[in-house]
Amino acid sequence: MRRTTRQPPWEPGPIPLPGGLLDWRAGRHYDHWQMRPCALCEQPTPLRSHTGEPAHKVCAGNWVSEHPTEARLGRFASDIQPKRRRDDNHA
Repeated sequence: MRRTTRQPPWEPGPIPLPGGLLDWRAGRHYDHWQMRPCALCEQPTPLRSHTGEPAHKVCAGNWVSEHPTEARLGRFASDIQPKRRRDDNHA
């Protein structure tokens, strides 16, 4: 029997500008076990938003472009990117 442990939603990063691309690199966006209908187009998808809502990345990006005011509330956002370490030591 497979034990299911639900991880809590994680903190979203920046909301892309209309026409911008979502950055969903984190593995937590992919559900390896279950396809669910996209909240926007109703086609099956293994992808999940930061809140766990099933959504294709393209559908979410289109929604952000079509609803720029509502998008600021953070329904779909990019991942927080780690700050780059700046190494100026070029040998």
